[in-house]
Amino acid sequence: MALFDDFEQRVAASWPPHAWRDVTVLVAVSGGADSVALLRALARLKSGGAGRLLAGHFNHALRGAESDADERFVVDLCGQLGIACQVGRAPESGLETRGDGPEAAAREARYRFLQSAAEQAGARYVVTAHTADDQAETILQRVVRGTGVAGLAGIPRARALGPAVCLLRPLLEIRRSQIEAYLAAIGQTFRTDGTNQCLEPTRNRVRHQLLPLLADQFNPAIVEALLRLGKLAGEAQEAIDAQAEALLDAALVSADESCVVLDCKRLDGASRHLVREALLLAWQRQGWPLQAMGFAQWDELAGLALGDTATGFDGPTPSSTKKIFPGEVTVAREQKRLVLARHPTK
Repeated sequence: MALFDDFEQRVAASWPPHAWRDVTVLVAVSGGADSVALLRALARLKSGGAGRLLAGHFNHALRGAESDADERFVVDLCGQLGIACQVGRAPESGLETRGDGPEAAAREARYRFLQSAAEQAGARYVVTAHTADDQAETILQRVVRGTGVAGLAGIPRARALGPAVCLLRPLLEIRRSQIEAYLAAIGQTFRTDGTNQCLEPTRNRVRHQLLPLLADQFNPAIVEALLRLGKLAGEAQEAIDAQAEALLDAALVSADESCVVLDCKRLDGASRHLVREALLLAWQRQGWPLQAMGFAQWDELAGLALGDTATGFDGPTPSSTKKIFPGEVTVAREQKRLVLARHPTK
């Protein structure tokens, strides 16, 4: 079997063509090896069906002429393949950070563009080219930074991107080395982002220093070990999520775009971990900033909900307590209710 046939069969096994050939699919293409390989493989696998295969490229405009060259490369490649390509570009005034930092802002801007492009084209799926190596790096980075079970699960294979759009990652079980070998076998060039070699970002140090060190001196199969850990954590988190959602729904008194009110009596008897998870879910439903919320903050929030005296207040839990959490979210314990509020910024 030819090398390129083997890779394409791996992609087909991960995401069978019969599951998507009759719907429109938007492939996120940066111009790098992973996304170019994904586009080439899907283009070869699609035969017949009522759906269309499209591409989307978001120019972050962070590397000047190099970013523009990436855009031209993707547009030219799509032209050669006969695939329509929609291009988005970061505003000249820069990206709004919204409290979670520039990297999160860039990621959010890219996904907003992909969602918009998919909705305009009537696409059912947006597919991205995250690989098994990306998954292992994500899990290890979270271990180093500190994380819970949900963080150990790594990058999800699929999630909702909008009411009618699903984000899917079909390469999560395929190694980067296999991708590069595939591109070499079919003679396909790709763009290289020089900033990926910079060792200042933590992610790059994990990729270029920590993972090779662990593989060389501790476990040659460290990537596979991290992937197993992620799979087990993901299975555990699914069970936790179901319980947390049931607990949150039972405790929910009211919710609108700026405020959530919970009945703390409904939380009595639940484990502290499950209460933290339910509060995290409430935070996520509201779309409030998460990056600055670490374990200490979530645990303090759970303490307020459970009437814990170890929340920074002396003596018995007062009838009314209030604290401002990261993201300018005000949390008040009022008798047996917990009120979480964040007023939209202008």
